[in-house]
Amino acid sequence: MSSTARIAAENIQRALTRGGVQEVAFRAEAQPDGRTTLGLVWPSPAVEPVYGYPDLGVLVLADGSLPAPWLRRPDPVPGAVPAPSADPELLERTLRERLPDAVGATEEEIAAAEARLGVTLSDELKVLHRVAGGDWGHDFETAMRIDKAVGCEISGVEQLFSIEAASRYPGWDLGATDAICTLPDAAVQGLGGSPGWICFGTNGGDVFAVDLTPGPRGHFGQIILVHRAESLGAELVADSLTDFVLGRAQEERRDRRGNELPAVARVGTGCLETIQAAAHPTFEVLSLGAWNGAPFNLAPVAGLPHLRTLTAMSGTLADPLEVAGLTALEFLALGVQEWRVLLKAGAVPRTLKAAAVKVRHQDHLPVVAIANEILALWDRPQIVQTLLAGDLGPAA
Repeated sequence: MSSTARIAAENIQRALTRGGVQEVAFRAEAQPDGRTTLGLVWPSPAVEPVYGYPDLGVLVLADGSLPAPWLRRPDPVPGAVPAPSADPELLERTLRERLPDAVGATEEEIAAAEARLGVTLSDELKVLHRVAGGDWGHDFETAMRIDKAVGCEISGVEQLFSIEAASRYPGWDLGATDAICTLPDAAVQGLGGSPGWICFGTNGGDVFAVDLTPGPRGHFGQIILVHRAESLGAELVADSLTDFVLGRAQEERRDRRGNELPAVARVGTGCLETIQAAAHPTFEVLSLGAWNGAPFNLAPVAGLPHLRTLTAMSGTLADPLEVAGLTALEFLALGVQEWRVLLKAGAVPRTLKAAAVKVRHQDHLPVVAIANEILALWDRPQIVQTLLAGDLGPAA
């Protein structure tokens, strides 16, 4: 960056700070004689930022919309039962021996928690709070003694909560290209959240939950760890709360990914070489990356009932109008030229909840016009851009 351009950038940063603007996309072009053009693209309530990339961000076409995986409810597992190791009587004796002076929750408080959460708590979780789930206020010494006895920092009965999928939502840019995978032998369902994931404690960052909606091979009331850094799924750590408190935790176990054709496929250099290789009835996400061969034809995936996401680098589609054959699309990310074809033909899929205009080594300013055309189709707020021209004087 030249010294003139650097000065321009620093002036922009200071002006944004004074105006209380946290972020803005800009392009500054400074000539050797000091003539400078500045283009600013302001934050928009209809644009979800994508950090670390040169794109404008994701255009959110429906307020509050989420990618499909974060709308999935748990599958019913009617035959799920507690693990053989679940032993409420042993658990209660152990906790009372370790915590003879602990204050427990009343039956009325436990019932109130069940009513608030809309679930029936497992017998083991009721035992835990009957013994040590009362209000110990700001008595940190007691709290530390309870945490040591249980094996994690626990919450009182009034602080029990279920994991909501929306709380783990990673944004459309990442979320639209992910998918839930719960295999037939999985112990934990690969969800964003569940009303049956009842969080009772933490390790200081991640949370421990009693799982009332286990996977096909799981147990009712098993203990899972919901990782803060992950947006889908959870880790099985113990078959029961009894095992957890007695230190009989599972060795680290992750539900494996099967050899079945995945719901997500990446086609291009270093990945699959044909779209045909990815197409199957439960297919959800197609990403077309860098490719030295002929552009791809979308006919093999037309009409698939679950194909909800298509991302395609500029030049990878043989005919952008084939996008109209993807009848379940909720997220679409294309290059500028591909979007122009769809807009001119009036062929932008009306099923979309979000969209992105992908740019590579391209000025943001002409892209804003395309983005605003897309937003206008859903009557969404427009992106505001400002163009400024001035003279900073000759370079030093």
